[in-house]
Amino acid sequence: MAKTLYDLIPHDGNLSSDNLLGKFLDYVASRRLTLYPAQEEAILELCEEKNVILNTPTGSGKSLVASAMHFTSLARSRRSVYTCPIKALVNEKWRDLCREFGPDNVGLSTGDATVNRGAPILCCTAEILANIALREGAEAAVDDVVMDEFHWYADRDRGVAWQGPLLTLPQTRFLLMSATLGE
Repeated sequence: MAKTLYDLIPHDGNLSSDNLLGKFLDYVASRRLTLYPAQEEAILELCEEKNVILNTPTGSGKSLVASAMHFTSLARSRRSVYTCPIKALVNEKWRDLCREFGPDNVGLSTGDATVNRGAPILCCTAEILANIALREGAEAAVDDVVMDEFHWYADRDRGVAWQGPLLTLPQTRFLLMSATLGE
């Protein structure tokens, strides 16, 4: 049986960036995937605990980069959050992450449904994260955030849900992803 990302988390105490990167690349190789240069660069930056903006076309593997962030976050006992604007996409990502990291490690919160909300990985709408950020700010238990469809930042009505966490979560590292962010 193929190993999941959760299975590859090192339990020998070696949580160095190089070791985590090696384990993640083992996962990529086991799936017979080849990383694009933008994926490689983003994953390297994430393993070094840097913020990343990933503006690449649809189908260019942004989800795999997000998985690398969740992997390093979970390995280091940090809490990560995945957001996107549409509840159906949040539910889809929740199912995907449950397969990669196990259902005990992944929570869901959309406003319509909540499952395992305190899990180390939380999938939610951008508005749910914005509410957490506004309510708890720097005290929020949010170490790493993947904001998918980040071009919504500029939306007149909903953009505040992408803007708020960036302003009120100073302790948080961000992976901002979009296919249509522009220059």
